[in-house]
Amino acid sequence: MLDPNSSSVELPPIPGKRYFTIGEVSDLCQVKPHVLRYWEQEFPQLKPVKRRGNRRYYQRHDVEMIRSIRGLLYEQGFTIGGARQQLAGDGPKHEERPKAELIRQLRGELEEVLAILR
Repeated sequence: MLDPNSSSVELPPIPGKRYFTIGEVSDLCQVKPHVLRYWEQEFPQLKPVKRRGNRRYYQRHDVEMIRSIRGLLYEQGFTIGGARQQLAGDGPKHEERPKAELIRQLRGELEEVLAILR
């Protein structure tokens, strides 16, 4: 679920450790552990190291990936499938400049039509 307060909260800095437990990652990314386990199933890029008794150990790049996923889902409003495509590079690229240029061009054309109609 979307937490309206989550997008305005700054995430803590990632410490300089090699491995993080699921609890530490949960705190660093402000995501519950069961959500992290679910995201492992949905995002092939997220593969923590598993050791004794299937305990998960996340590396720095995993934590950064989780923060990216969190941003796509909670802050940008992507669906799981859309976020998966964005991370894979298959999704549509978000480009503001061409949109602004297109709007300016359309506005100019509409003003010309309005001038003709007057």
